[in-house]
Amino acid sequence: MTAIALPAHRITQPRTTVQGRPQLVATPASDAANEENSRLVAAHLAGDEFAFGELVRRYQTRLLNFIYRMIGDRERAEDLVQEAFVRVHRHLHRFDQTRKFSTWIYTIASNLAKNELRNRSRSPLVFHESSRSEYDSDARPMEFEDSSTRPDDMFHNRHLQELVQRTVAQLTEHHRTVFVLRELEGKSYEEIADVTNTNLGTVKSRLNRARSSFAEMIAPYLD
Repeated sequence: MTAIALPAHRITQPRTTVQGRPQLVATPASDAANEENSRLVAAHLAGDEFAFGELVRRYQTRLLNFIYRMIGDRERAEDLVQEAFVRVHRHLHRFDQTRKFSTWIYTIASNLAKNELRNRSRSPLVFHESSRSEYDSDARPMEFEDSSTRPDDMFHNRHLQELVQRTVAQLTEHHRTVFVLRELEGKSYEEIADVTNTNLGTVKSRLNRARSSFAEMIAPYLD
């Protein structure tokens, strides 16, 4: 896929490590983050040429992790993150500022990831070739925002990282989306409902089934 250049900046992925492990990026407090997002959106719409670059900086790592966890192909995830920001830039003037920017951008990323999965289901050979190399021994590890309290503590261990990714990849699209958003991204039920355009009851039902399926599939490898 040919990269589409965004105005004044290009998406980059931090590679800083500490003792061979990815540098963890702390997630800001929710209310403060929402206020800052609103300020940056308003500044961009008012003509501030640096505001959009700051939005990219705040979300590029999170979206890359999210999409990678959804599709299991890092290079393709990087392309889709680029596409997500192109769409955000193109449509930001129509963004309903009564909504959370974070929810809106995750919705765009989620839709791109789901479209990718659907396209792969129609071309299974292409999916096999791309995913096979992703799990080779020299594949690059994921990078994470915050692993201090969430289930992605497991990813600190390279073997478990790949195991969890493989298991998540076996979940159905709907179950995978809610599982990744809740268990690996730490989103609230309300945020997941907004991102997936479903009600809370559906989110909780899908999440329960996803957790059960995940636990059943991964259990034999953890004995």
